Amino acid sequence: MLTESHFERLGLPRRFDLDRASLEQQYLLRSRQLHPDAHQLGTTAQQQASLALSSALNEAYATLRDPFRRADYLLHLLGGPSASELKDVPADFLMEMLELREQIDTADSDAQRALAETLAAREAQLVEQVGQRFAALTNQPQAGTTDAALLRQLRLTLNEWKYIQNLQRELASRT
Repeated sequence: MLTESHFERLGLPRRFDLDRASLEQQYLLRSRQLHPDAHQLGTTAQQQASLALSSALNEAYATLRDPFRRADYLLHLLGGPSASELKDVPADFLMEMLELREQIDTADSDAQRALAETLAAREAQLVEQVGQRFAALTNQPQAGTTDAALLRQLRLTLNEWKYIQNLQRELASRT
């Protein structure tokens, strides 16, 4: 049996750049159809199937709603390396993040706000890069082929994004 992807489960195209309103609409539509409460009069097997399908739908929605999780999942579907397979970040990025971490450690409240803005801007740049790289994969001349170097670059960018998210959480915990 073939397993549906999260995109298929929600009736959405398999791409990074998703319309949030369509995602929400498809989730609500399917949720009403699959929710266990709508199958209370069904057989035990139907109720269990409804519960399993509803759970899978909730997982799909949670994954696709979050841009980072969506990118990570899409990279997985395309056969790209996982975070555990490729843990690297570029050396210049790592030096930049170490400097930011030092600033976080000594920042007063005004400096923390400035650092939060810096991290948000850096995250926005990475999100844009991820979107461009997924678009480049989609626009490859031969359907069904993927560029291993581009998949690797996507993972490296996702690793940077995760690092930024961790610094944002650390900064938020200090305020």
